[in-house]
Amino acid sequence: MAELNISHLLTAPFPDKLDYNIDNYDVDYGIPPDEIPDTTQGLAFYVATIIIGVVLACIMLVCGLGNFIFIATLTRYKKLRNLTNLLIANLAISDFLVAVVCCPFLVDYYVVKQLSWDHGLVLCASVNYLRTVSLYVSTNALLAIAVDRYMAIVHPLKPRMKYETAYCLITGVWIIPILISIPSAYFASETMYPHGRITTTAHKVFCAQIWPVDQQAYYRSYFLLVFAIEFVGPVVVMAMCYTQISRELWFKNVPGFQTEQIRKRLRCRRKTVMVLIGILMAYILCWAPYYGFTILRDFHPTLISREKNSLVVFYIIECLAMSNSMINTICFVSVKNNTVTYLKKIVLVRWRSTYAPTRTADELDLRTSAFKHSACHCTSLT
Repeated sequence: MAELNISHLLTAPFPDKLDYNIDNYDVDYGIPPDEIPDTTQGLAFYVATIIIGVVLACIMLVCGLGNFIFIATLTRYKKLRNLTNLLIANLAISDFLVAVVCCPFLVDYYVVKQLSWDHGLVLCASVNYLRTVSLYVSTNALLAIAVDRYMAIVHPLKPRMKYETAYCLITGVWIIPILISIPSAYFASETMYPHGRITTTAHKVFCAQIWPVDQQAYYRSYFLLVFAIEFVGPVVVMAMCYTQISRELWFKNVPGFQTEQIRKRLRCRRKTVMVLIGILMAYILCWAPYYGFTILRDFHPTLISREKNSLVVFYIIECLAMSNSMINTICFVSVKNNTVTYLKKIVLVRWRSTYAPTRTADELDLRTSAFKHSACHCTSLT
């Protein structure tokens, strides 16, 4: 289920009785109907279906479970609610919603029904919209985290952002994607196409964002705007922030005598920045092919439409892009926030409360909070 205009990638010739579904759309960019390839058949589509199914299953497991644990621990323990973790929480919420709401529909669409949507136009529009919003929220959250780290490390003497300001920033992280993603729902469409070249009775329903042919100029302008403010701009700003942070941590001498505590804190900050730079690189490697293929497809469609497996390639690239959420979850939730440690505390509190009913859960939690965690200082983003 593509998030952008992919009407020209429909993969089978349309018989006359289905023309009423596509009269207002440019489905082949001048390619004769008998030359439109059928990509829903063949080994390539079968292999792509397996890959997509595995990726979606991993997203549901990793992002669903991992982000739920992070959100639960953040809700349970106030000491985790620092500014950086509040920004990460937006990333976790958006990825969690996609994992538990969108991915089951995508598994049904891609794997079970093999490119056929049976859930109606409202859900088609809703799933497309939620996926698009989640992408842009993740991008904005990563950008906010980079700026926050830049201010904390490069300008440590300046006052940190107040929580009131942080809440306004978090509101912007969500409001901008909610607004600019409206076209993904407004132009969502169900388009029937025949399944195979021989029969004209069997058909599937293609769910995608389809812009009318007379609005292709508006679509391209909209895409370039989104590409600039939700990919190029954030990547450039994040790269500049992490470049300055790296110069501060690796190439600038710390004045005065360096105690062991200062050296340890410096090593921990360097490890944190290395993880953040890795997250940025993973974001670029996952999403650059998606945007590159989309630009080639929508601005030079004849180079793509005649290729039999162009739609298969696009879906694999799209799954690669979606897998970026797993990387974020593993790095932010599992590695950098002591989530597993705090989860063990929750489990231990519940277990002790079962076998020590005379003690309250708060008393038990107070006792477990005194445990020493040797890795606590090095795994914090703050």
